[in-house]
Amino acid sequence: MRELDRIADQIKRAHEGGAWHGPSVSEALNGVSAQRAAGRPISGAHSIWELALHIAAWRHIATLRLAGQPVLTPPEGAWPAVPGADEAAWDDARALVELRYRELVTAVRGFDDQQLDSPLAEGFSSAYVTLHGIIHHDLYHAGQISLLKKS
Repeated sequence: MRELDRIADQIKRAHEGGAWHGPSVSEALNGVSAQRAAGRPISGAHSIWELALHIAAWRHIATLRLAGQPVLTPPEGAWPAVPGADEAAWDDARALVELRYRELVTAVRGFDDQQLDSPLAEGFSSAYVTLHGIIHHDLYHAGQISLLKKS
């Protein structure tokens, strides 16, 4: 099995489920209403909605970097603004998380294993570090979402 296939599998587990650590991003977001997603049960903490948009934004960054674009921050911002608190907007946010996941997996599957240890651009991490970083990033925030759901 190619190393990139293994990495794509870990990205899939972090997003869809089947990881040994606990809930994936999708599992953490499952059953969350727009009202709950926009809520702030912990003063000073990000909302579930903000975390979802943040996950999508940084998946987008990883995809762009794999495509050779040396972008520092997501075009939509590291913490995109929540557009509203209705169910339709929340459905759009969850659809964006899913879209950015699919785009990232497609980019990973099309990447060259021989390039894994090379920096994605001058001054940037390697593809290997970037991809493992996005997996860790997703799981970190899935844990936060899980805690917020219990608050």
